[in-house]
Amino acid sequence: MAALLGRAPQCAFDMAVAHDDGRPVVIANAPLLDDGRPMPTRYWLVDVDLRRRVSQLEGAGGVRAAEAAVDPEALAAAHDRYASERDALVPPDHRGPRPTGGIGGTARGVKCLHAHLAYRLAGGDDPVGEWVMARLGDIGVSSAIEGAATESAPAESASVAASYA
Repeated sequence: MAALLGRAPQCAFDMAVAHDDGRPVVIANAPLLDDGRPMPTRYWLVDVDLRRRVSQLEGAGGVRAAEAAVDPEALAAAHDRYASERDALVPPDHRGPRPTGGIGGTARGVKCLHAHLAYRLAGGDDPVGEWVMARLGDIGVSSAIEGAATESAPAESASVAASYA
């Protein structure tokens, strides 16, 4: 996983979406980093080809285009769903800072098409993620949306990290 991230993972994670051959596409991060700092981004796109393609879309003005194309109320609702899902995973006895914002850590608008696509692929109802999928065409992940959402399980995270380190 370190090779896909470009650094060692800083929190527990699970594989939320994988290619048919088992290669990771999206990971689901714990809401807190190992040192207790908040991790606002629950779903992280790790597939190299999809990251490249989304970066090209962003470079061509995709963030502004997506924000203009998507209903603001639908986007706000997606941010709220994302934040609620992530925040429900914060341990009840946690006393430090908590993650804030919605998709990609932002409370409104569009910050990162990668984060929106990752959330959509993991089963999230995200109109921006849907918009990205429509622009990319064949994303090469046939079963990504069916039953892909996951819950954090640190015990599994260690085995996933060992498999892809």
